[in-house]
Amino acid sequence: MRIDILTVLPELLESPFGHSIIKRGQDKGLVEIHVHNIRDFSEDKHRRTDDYAFSGGAGMVMTIQPIESAINFLKAQREYDEVIYTSPDGVHLNQKVANNLSLANNIIILCGHYKGIDQRIREHMVTMEISIGDYVLTGGELAAAVIVDSVVRLIPGVLSDETSALTDSFQDNLLSPPVYTRPADYKGWKVPEILLSGNDKKINEYQEQQAYDRTRRLRPDLLK
Repeated sequence: MRIDILTVLPELLESPFGHSIIKRGQDKGLVEIHVHNIRDFSEDKHRRTDDYAFSGGAGMVMTIQPIESAINFLKAQREYDEVIYTSPDGVHLNQKVANNLSLANNIIILCGHYKGIDQRIREHMVTMEISIGDYVLTGGELAAAVIVDSVVRLIPGVLSDETSALTDSFQDNLLSPPVYTRPADYKGWKVPEILLSGNDKKINEYQEQQAYDRTRRLRPDLLK
C-alpha cells in the first residue's frame, strides 16, 4: 500500500510515522508513506496556499490551485483508490471504514486547515471525506495520523501476530474483554480462575461473554 499525505505542515507528521507499528510496516516494505508540502505546488511567489472567503467573516480558506496541482501531480504517476479529505462533514472513522481502506493499493489524504478548503476541490477531486469525531482540530494532520495508524496495522504482516487485529475492539461490534498478565495474584488482586485453567474452549466462551457484557454496559449502541 502507498499513502500520500498532502499538508501545509508536514513537520507535524514526522514523529507519528517514524516509530512503532507504522515504522515496522514501512521497514518491511508493506506500506509506503509519503508526506508532501502543499506549498511546494503553489504558483504564488510567496508560496501562499490560503485566501479570504468570498462570504467574508473570520478565517482563511485553502485555495484551489496548489491542492489541484498536488493531486494531479500524484495521479499522473499512479492510480488512486481514494482521495480522502479530513473533514467534520465526513463519515465517522470506525473499524469497518479502516478495514475497507486497508484493502486499497494507493490512497491520498488531504489535510484540511484554516476554515477548510475551497468547496470545488471537494466536489471535483475528493472521493471520500472522513471525520475522526465531533470536535474541531486546528488542522487535519492529527486526523490523518489516526487514519493511517488504524489502517496500516490491519495490513497483513505489519503486526507480529496477524490474528491480533482480528480480536481488537469493534471488529465484531464488540469491545474487547478484560486482559491480564503475570503475576496471577498481586497483593490479593487475582486473575479470574478460568483464565488459568488451560481449557481453551472454556476460556474462549468466558472471553466472548465478557466482551458482550462489557459492550452492553459501556457501549450498548454497538449492539444495535
